Amino acid sequence: MIRRFGSDLASFKALTFKPGLNILLADKSEGANDRQSRNGAGKTSFIELVHLLFGADVRKESIFRSEVLTEWTFDVAVDVAAEAISAARSGAKPSRLMINGAVENWPIAPQFDLAAGHFELSNEQWKANLGKLWFGLPLSAGDESERFQPSFRSLFSYFARRQLSGGFQQPMQHSTMQQAWDQQVSICYLLGLDWSIPGKFQELRGQEKVAQELRKAAKSGDLGRYFGKAADLRTRLTIAEARAIRLREQLTSFEVVPEYKELEREANLITREIDAFNVDNVMDGDLLQQLRASLGEEGAPDLGDVTKLYAEAGVVLPDMVRRRFDEVERFHRSIIENRRAHLNAEITSAEARIAERDQRTAERDRRRRQIMKVLSSGGALEHYTNLREEAGRAEAEVEGLRQRLETAERIESTKAELDIERANLTKALRDDLHERNDILREAILTFESLSESLYEKAGSLTIAETGGGPQFDVHIDGQRSKGITNMQIFCFDLMLTEISLKQGRGPGFLLHDSHLFDGVDERQVAKALQLGAERAEAAGFQYIVTMNSDVLPQEGFKPGFKVRDHVLETKLTDATDTGGLFGLRFN
Repeated sequence: MIRRFGSDLASFKALTFKPGLNILLADKSEGANDRQSRNGAGKTSFIELVHLLFGADVRKESIFRSEVLTEWTFDVAVDVAAEAISAARSGAKPSRLMINGAVENWPIAPQFDLAAGHFELSNEQWKANLGKLWFGLPLSAGDESERFQPSFRSLFSYFARRQLSGGFQQPMQHSTMQQAWDQQVSICYLLGLDWSIPGKFQELRGQEKVAQELRKAAKSGDLGRYFGKAADLRTRLTIAEARAIRLREQLTSFEVVPEYKELEREANLITREIDAFNVDNVMDGDLLQQLRASLGEEGAPDLGDVTKLYAEAGVVLPDMVRRRFDEVERFHRSIIENRRAHLNAEITSAEARIAERDQRTAERDRRRRQIMKVLSSGGALEHYTNLREEAGRAEAEVEGLRQRLETAERIESTKAELDIERANLTKALRDDLHERNDILREAILTFESLSESLYEKAGSLTIAETGGGPQFDVHIDGQRSKGITNMQIFCFDLMLTEISLKQGRGPGFLLHDSHLFDGVDERQVAKALQLGAERAEAAGFQYIVTMNSDVLPQEGFKPGFKVRDHVLETKLTDATDTGGLFGLRFN
């Protein structure tokens, strides 16, 4: 329980509390006019003070960073682990707290400042200690597995809702910034349900969001061109694997020939020589055809044809002329014989050259075949290096395609797998609710009992398993109004406080700002205050309420209940300068 709030600010109104119901009133000062409002008396600032001293972040907009408050220190006397301790904090040094009391055995032991005469620890260590000692939270290891676990600040905020954070919008939400998974985790933890299941649902939602984005990207844009369809990638992978296997086999059987370059040059030279021989043979072959044709055309002239011609003309040639013809014939025959001898010699020479080239071609070809046999059995070191690099590129391509195929298959199959995971989580949630039916029954009956004390017809609390995690819903019959919503919050908070205390979790107190009673009928306000007092006494917790004096009911209570007995001696007023909690005005 909270015992006292104090400060070294002289004008601060120290507040002392007792067990059970405590009502902090904002009264109207004597002579106050209609323009003075108790809304600035400090009721909401009191809730902010509670959060300051129990680990809230002190941002620039915090009232404790204002010029008039930043240098002052505020403290609280409170029970922690069955020991009364005090903790002090200021806006000037929000990261450090000064502690007094039996704290040596805390999970994170504060360091004693001998000169100052008190213990000190950081705000993070303070929250970690309170999380462990009040709620049984494990000390943080700071890893990714703790992303969706309950935190001290979120759990504590159900016991001290803040109007400035939107804490009175709906029962399950203590802040408009609080995410759905945090509501589920926190409430499950306080009730004693398996809080890890809603955490897993949130992880699943994150995976589904990523998978959805990947599926969209895989269908369009550069990523779509890169990944493609799994079927197409599977075909490309098969072809690439076959090529890589061939290259590996070639590489395995490859032998490096040291004289490869010299042999390659010799083989090329032989090829050029053989080509030249073939060209010369073609030319000599043409020459042979011409020579043989010329040899067949060569013949001696027939002089008998000339004599016959003269005879037909009636001319008788003398003997001298006929002798001249014989000499000419013998001359021509001599020339023809010489010509034929020359042609035969040329033919023989050409045939010899062709035969010699054919022989040299056969010899050079045998050498070339020997070289090619050596070259075909191996290769140069450069060729081996290139082949190995090509094989490496092929292997890299295969691995890249394999990874792309795996990714494409995951993208295409992720939705089905996530659907299965969601179904498994829903079943696990259903099984947990079934196994912990006693807790559900107690929570449902407690809420019903509380709401029945306020209204003729009892309200209801439902806890259901859904595909998105546990769903908590409260309902109280009546016209939809701010007052009804606020009483739903009232009943939910009391139920949560009682159940969590039985689970050994909670700070041992519950605070409600006056905003909780805005729009609530005076009879319900009276019932709520008396109900809060009775349940706090029965369950052993402290119930602290801030209210304006004109909203405090004067009747509607059960016989014997005196609401004034629960009002704190210290009262806040609307006095311009000194009536508020801090005894001064600030913006």
